[in-house]
Amino acid sequence: MNDVAATVKQKVGRYGIWSIGLRSEDPDRRGELAEAAAELEELGYGALWLGGNSTARNAAPLIGATSRIVVGTSIQSIWQQEAGDSAAAYADLESAHPGRFVLGLGVSHAKLAEQYRRPYSSLVAYLDALDTAGVPAGRRVLAALGPKTLELARDRAAGAIPYLVTAEHTAQAREILGEAPLLAPELKVVLETDPSRARTLARAYLAMYLALPNYTNNFLRHGFTEADFADGGSNRLIDAVFAWGDDDHILDRIKTFQQAGADHVALQVVAGGPSDALPREEWRRLADLLG
Repeated sequence: MNDVAATVKQKVGRYGIWSIGLRSEDPDRRGELAEAAAELEELGYGALWLGGNSTARNAAPLIGATSRIVVGTSIQSIWQQEAGDSAAAYADLESAHPGRFVLGLGVSHAKLAEQYRRPYSSLVAYLDALDTAGVPAGRRVLAALGPKTLELARDRAAGAIPYLVTAEHTAQAREILGEAPLLAPELKVVLETDPSRARTLARAYLAMYLALPNYTNNFLRHGFTEADFADGGSNRLIDAVFAWGDDDHILDRIKTFQQAGADHVALQVVAGGPSDALPREEWRRLADLLG
C-alpha cells in the first residue's frame, strides 16, 4: 500500500458514521447537515460515509463545515456519472480541502441501473479512466463483496468498504486484502434491547436489500440459505448483520467485526424513522459507548 493509501487508513480511525440523511440535497437542510457533521467530528468519529448514490458534490458542504473528519461516498455508482466527471469533482475538492475526501465506488445493482452490464469489467474500465485522469488509487475504495472485487480493491484502491456483511465475510475479506489495505465494513445498529422490537425494526429495513441478488448471493456464499431470506430475514441473518441489544452486547458485536479484521467500522443507526433522518441522539449514545 502506498503512502497515500496508508494516510487514508490512518485518518478514518476506528469508527465512522454511515448515513443517507447526511447526503441530502435539500437546501433547507444545509444548516442542519453542517451542524450535524461538526458535532460528529467533535464526538470523535473519524469518517462520514454518505449513502444513497452519493458524489463529491454531496461531500463538499460537510467537508467545508468541519476541519478534520474524512468524508467518503458509500457508494457512488459507476453508472451514475462518467469517470472524467468524477475525476474533475475529486480534483476540485482535493484542491480546496486536501486529504479530506475518499471516493467510494461500486457497481450498484441490475434492478437499480439500466446500464448494468458486465459489472466487473465495467468497474475495471472505470478505474483505468480514473488512473488516466490522475485520481490516486490510494484515495478511492471499493464496495467489494465477492473475491474478485476484493482482489481489485487490494490491487487498484486503498481498500474495501463492504456493505451489509457479516463478521465472517470480514474475516474472508481481510484474508484476500492482506494486512495493509483498509477494510471498513458497514454495520447496522439498533439501539433497542427488546428482541422482538429490535428484530422488527431490522426486518423492516432489511426487506429492500433481500430483493437484490448481489447481497443475497453473498449471504449464500457465507452459509446462509434461501430459507434465511423468508419473512424479512431469519433471526440468524438479522443477528449477523445488525448489532442490537444493551450497550455491552452492541459493543461486543462491533468488536467481533474488528477481531475479524476490520480496521474501521462504518456504523449505521437504524431507528425506524425516515431513511433520511439524522439520528443525532443515537449517534451521541454510540459515541459514549465507543469511548
